[in-house]
Amino acid sequence: MMKTCACLHTSSYSSSLPLLPSTFLFQQQQLRYHHFLNFRSLSLNATPREIQLQLSSSNDAVLSQNPTPPHIEEPPPPTPLVLSGDDKTTTNNKLKKKKDINDDNSSNFDNRFKLRNGKEVFEEKAYLVGVERKGDVSDSFGIEDSLSELKQLADTAGLLVVDSTYQKLASPNPRTYIGSGKVSEIKSAINALDVETVIFDDELSAGQLRNLEKVFGGDVRVCDRTALILDIFNQRAATHEASLQVSLAQMEYQLPRLTKMWTHLERQSGGQVKGMGEKQIEVDKRILRNQIGVLKKELESVRKHRKQYRNRRVSVPVPVISLVGYTNAGKSTLLNQLTGADVLAEDKLFATLDPTTRRVQMKNGKEFLLTDTVGFIQKLPTTLVAAFRATLEEISESSLLVHVVDISHPLVEQQINAVDKVLSELDVSSIPRLMVWNKIDKASDPQKIRLEAEKRDDVVCISALSGDGLQEFCDAIQDKLKDSMVWVEALLPFENGDLLSTIHQVGMVEKTEYTEQGTYIKAHVPLRYARLLTPMRQLCVSRP
Repeated sequence: MMKTCACLHTSSYSSSLPLLPSTFLFQQQQLRYHHFLNFRSLSLNATPREIQLQLSSSNDAVLSQNPTPPHIEEPPPPTPLVLSGDDKTTTNNKLKKKKDINDDNSSNFDNRFKLRNGKEVFEEKAYLVGVERKGDVSDSFGIEDSLSELKQLADTAGLLVVDSTYQKLASPNPRTYIGSGKVSEIKSAINALDVETVIFDDELSAGQLRNLEKVFGGDVRVCDRTALILDIFNQRAATHEASLQVSLAQMEYQLPRLTKMWTHLERQSGGQVKGMGEKQIEVDKRILRNQIGVLKKELESVRKHRKQYRNRRVSVPVPVISLVGYTNAGKSTLLNQLTGADVLAEDKLFATLDPTTRRVQMKNGKEFLLTDTVGFIQKLPTTLVAAFRATLEEISESSLLVHVVDISHPLVEQQINAVDKVLSELDVSSIPRLMVWNKIDKASDPQKIRLEAEKRDDVVCISALSGDGLQEFCDAIQDKLKDSMVWVEALLPFENGDLLSTIHQVGMVEKTEYTEQGTYIKAHVPLRYARLLTPMRQLCVSRP
């Protein structure tokens, strides 16, 4: 069975920093840096042997670009000691004790390989940290609920959460975000639990990250919720477009957080004309900005392509409906149930990154296009919203938004508010909405929830997994589309047969009557078709 290493990954773009002029000391630090980059960007499908080969080839690539390091004489081998009987016994006992400790560590190491999707994955130990702001009522999630969601995110990323803690503060500490006493407490927990990664529930500044890593020790990695979400997106990106968007978000997040990788180089040595040259950090930032510019150009091309696709789709008279909602609410399962599609639907956060559109035909013959979109989450990184602009524009072009809600979740109201907040930022308030209470079969009191839904005209209860309530869902969609249409009475001349066929396809025709002048209809039609029918409506008024 294949063993892989589940750790926080960086985008493949991040491993393209240039190789600077070499010294022997710099070579060694450069090798360690390339070890870090390659280890962080290894595929989840890599075997331990593949990991070793990749890191080995990375060493060769680095050394091949630098002169041979100066020869360093090896120290002479130690002179063997002749031990007495008592000394031999003492030495053997020490060796046996050391072997037992190594065996225990090896056993603990092996226990951290867990089966995920048919593969054994090594889980890093993670420790979660949150801050509850005193008097802050803007966050609808409580600190314990927010940390619970952070634990889900860590599990999705392949980390093993060993413990968590939080602190109540009036305002964050500008140096370490949390108080010095809590920092000491976490450091003790790191040593006691062999923690490798500390994850903060809020976004940290570059200085806070640097100060915390310095206090916790060089072997402990510190990151925040934003970096964790970006890592999950990086793991889940399955298409070129998604990879571009995630890479852009990662780089824009990393840009203000760059730190010197080679501390011995205060400045690059420049020529006599250039003077002191640039600081290494300035070079890194310039490289990263250039890569960000390249990615933005590629994504702008993707955005134009999507716009052309939407324009062609508008010419096809079929309503477009988008599924929106909190991550893991069941949007992909609903799409699969209605269309027979095979979109990945897992009980995990952010199983879907790429929008998927399928055609749905209702029992009355009417059709609509149903689009599955990326799920939202509280504290959604602004860099992700900006990077996924091309994808999220699919929502703004919809005829109807279907807000899928996990009604069985204990924080359902908070999740609804989080989705509404993101939708308001996308400026789609004018698009009609239908709320779907999904996972009714998992609710603690389904009957009570159904009675509550009956009191509202914009809610329908379903179970996307079992198919319960899907007919009511389709009926509700038809009613919502009807509400967004315009009532018309028109007399279409016989030469407008194509338009009449389109009206039957996109609208809801209540009456059809054939006369000598043409075809008389009463129907609900989309606004743009109502405008096309304006001359025919005038004919209808003058109809004998």
